[in-house]
Amino acid sequence: MALLLKDRNGQYIIVGNKQERTLKLLYKTIGGRMVLKLLTRPVVSKVTGKVLSSRISSFAAKSAIKKRKIETAMLEKSKFRSYNDFFTRKLKEGGRTVDMQPKALISPCDSKLSVYNIDENNRFFIKGTPYTVNDLLDGDAIYKDYLGGKCLIFRLAVDDYHRYCYFDNGVKGDNKYLKGVLHTVHPIVTDSKYNIYKRNCREYTVMDTENFGKVVQVEVGALMVGKIKNFHGAHSFKRGEEKGMFEFGGSTIVLLLKKDAAVLDEDILRNSANGVETIVKYGEKIGVKG
Repeated sequence: MALLLKDRNGQYIIVGNKQERTLKLLYKTIGGRMVLKLLTRPVVSKVTGKVLSSRISSFAAKSAIKKRKIETAMLEKSKFRSYNDFFTRKLKEGGRTVDMQPKALISPCDSKLSVYNIDENNRFFIKGTPYTVNDLLDGDAIYKDYLGGKCLIFRLAVDDYHRYCYFDNGVKGDNKYLKGVLHTVHPIVTDSKYNIYKRNCREYTVMDTENFGKVVQVEVGALMVGKIKNFHGAHSFKRGEEKGMFEFGGSTIVLLLKKDAAVLDEDILRNSANGVETIVKYGEKIGVKG
């Protein structure tokens, strides 16, 4: 089964997914779930991370660049010492244009975006899995401040740029890390019994922004991803400033906006209502101040 996406020009994009059969085996069979339990052990994640950061994995970087048609001309370097070095690649200055208009809500990353309403009486969906803000923040009472607001889900695929930026000027507190068993964030798992976000490690912070009030940003790791690398603890930040990056694996960013904090672009709201993700880029306008 292919994934259905839509770009900002309104063109549908059907993406074939070769991982799907593997994921079905992992999540839908007894043997697969036994393998999954082994793969998600911290020691396996740690060993995998070391291998992917070693020179022995550099051949995989070359293969990925060719297979996924990565434009190396836009990167600071075209040769990588490991797969993780490639995965955390940095763009040349100007590689992404950041909308600096104060009232513009921008995407913090390259991703596939879905938007949901936050309501006390029902559950919104993160990658097709029912979820509450309370669960996502592990019981932090601050979730109540976001009832009636919007939940923005930015899903990063392997070929996306895995660095992310601050979407406005402001100040933030320390990051809160929530340890979890690492599971894949692929949508094929939505029919299984696994609640993938409860089993993922995540890190969140409250950001007091100039134009959108207090916003919660959550970074979520995935299968065999040991590190969410935020560059700052408590910090005063500027729009477009690099906030952090993910190491190897599919990853997700969640923004929680209070009621009327922003008005999302109509195409994104329409696509989300139809169950279609919208392709967005780092720094691109996705809405305006409410």
